Amino acid sequence: MARPLTGAVVEDTRRPEPTFALRFSAYGKRRYVTLGGKGEGWTRARADAELQNVLADVRRGLWEPPKSEAVVALAREIPTFHVFASEWFDRQTAEGGRHGGGLSAKGVVDLEWRIAKHLLPYFAAMRLDAITVEDVDRYRAAKVRAGNLGATSINKTLSTLSAILEVACEYGHIERNVAQGRRRRLPAPVPSRTSLDRADHITALLDAAAELDAKALVRHGQRRALLSTLLFAGLRIGEALTLRWGDVDFARGTIQVRAAKTDAGVRTVNIVAVLRDELDAYRARTLYGRDVLVFGSSRGKVQSSSNVRTRVLVKAVERANVKLKKAGVEPIPKLTPRSLRRTFASLLFAIDETPPYVMAQMGHTTANLTLAVYARQMNRRDGEPERLKALVQGVEMAAIGSQGNEPAEKRAPQANAGREK
Repeated sequence: MARPLTGAVVEDTRRPEPTFALRFSAYGKRRYVTLGGKGEGWTRARADAELQNVLADVRRGLWEPPKSEAVVALAREIPTFHVFASEWFDRQTAEGGRHGGGLSAKGVVDLEWRIAKHLLPYFAAMRLDAITVEDVDRYRAAKVRAGNLGATSINKTLSTLSAILEVACEYGHIERNVAQGRRRRLPAPVPSRTSLDRADHITALLDAAAELDAKALVRHGQRRALLSTLLFAGLRIGEALTLRWGDVDFARGTIQVRAAKTDAGVRTVNIVAVLRDELDAYRARTLYGRDVLVFGSSRGKVQSSSNVRTRVLVKAVERANVKLKKAGVEPIPKLTPRSLRRTFASLLFAIDETPPYVMAQMGHTTANLTLAVYARQMNRRDGEPERLKALVQGVEMAAIGSQGNEPAEKRAPQANAGREK
């Protein structure tokens, strides 16, 4: 299929009076046609209109190179990768990206890292039309030999290179995107997606968090409540750490998620029975107010997600595995906050919720992960779905226990009594 005709208006601002020119492809050749300056009546709007007229004539086969002025060879006008990639980066950060929505501060840093640390050292001095498929493959091979990046990270830099060259195609600098296609990428390992799919593992983890709470002097211990919220509400770590008590409606039994990454992420999560008990007991012993962070630092500020991973989740897993080993039970695998979020999807399926409902509760934009978890959960015949269902409903907890494992009907009065005091 023929590539659609494209072109661009070039505005030269190096002189006191800007001049305009057209860059486009016609009849198998790349063209550069000078229009004129402001004194000759040329403006950006007029140049844009002229470009559309020229492209229309090219499509009909009516366009001819101007006889009154030479057609300048485009090869002299094509920028180097350094120049074009820098301009592309500036547009991405200034205009919120090609697809809208903007880039986070972390996203800007990551994009700059890909371009400045990896792509520019290799391609900077090369003109865009001089970059070949072979050059791209050589870059990939050089990154593999260096051994500093994994396949996934190398592929990310290649994707950025492809995005830059795709715009260069649209502007008429190059005929095709030589970084495009799967053959330019490295085979990347499928990431291990862990989750908790056993009631005794969930109970052991929460018990371990409660034991760590008992030793904590700050905010009366929030580890068990925080991990419970990640497990039983499926919040992303950033969503949980910016959650305020005003977003938790005990009367309606909902959590309002506001600080989400996507529109679908802004959602209302229904609080399951076991989480209601956990949060109610935690609220009774901690600082409470509508604008107060539920899981804030000792100074009431938003905590670092990395600290939660290393100081809460990792330590709770380590402590839980000590008990599990003594009991002769398989240890808990390595977990991340995303592991607990995936666990939430399994728990919802265990209580017979439908995929559309789970997708909405998770704030997913696509159904892929939801359906993958659903398929795995529906194939289980080990009795675990029933145990998970009982756990979520607050009916019973698995048998590696402490006071935190008592049935909900026994723990709720204690929480209420604490609030009355």
